[in-house]
Amino acid sequence: MASTDQEIFWQGNFGNEYTNRNISNQEISSNINLFSKILSNTSGVDSALELGCNRGMNLIALHKLNPEMSLSGVEINAKAVELSSKLDIANITQGSLLDYSNKTQVDLTFTKGVLIHINPDKLTDAYQALYSNSRKYILVVEYYNPEPVTIQYRGHGEKLFKRDFAGELMDKYSDLKLINYGFTYRRDPVFPLDDSCWFLMKKS
Repeated sequence: MASTDQEIFWQGNFGNEYTNRNISNQEISSNINLFSKILSNTSGVDSALELGCNRGMNLIALHKLNPEMSLSGVEINAKAVELSSKLDIANITQGSLLDYSNKTQVDLTFTKGVLIHINPDKLTDAYQALYSNSRKYILVVEYYNPEPVTIQYRGHGEKLFKRDFAGELMDKYSDLKLINYGFTYRRDPVFPLDDSCWFLMKKS
């Protein structure tokens, strides 16, 4: 299932530990606020696919915003798949997002804090999964840097990468157009989230 050192890393104990600590009512509230802003720039989003959904915190927010939205996710960590499946709000598949193909396209594909952990040599596969599984919108919520850089992550090397993911997507797929973008701030007094940038793109 795992094809890179990074995927093996997230499939194992480190991924389990991340899943254990990745839950809070505050994060759900902050995610609801974030996705509400993002979806206000869209129309007709009745289905969404999250690549790298972990235990489903983002899917919970989308479900609370629109209980009728058809949700699906793909996740490589078995423990996270078990927990997200138990939510009973989305169709969860255990596997690598790098070669994931949904049976039918969805209105929105997205990642949130996932592309930063993908082996840079495999990013084109991740971009293809985002693009090919979407019929309309693509969203990335990731750490941003104008140039590719590698950051030490909780004492581990080659596990976190910053770059202009959205820019690379739009360069790769000429029919993608930027709809809107924004920033989430860890010191927001009401809805704190990691210091990340979000970019919403649409197929023309």
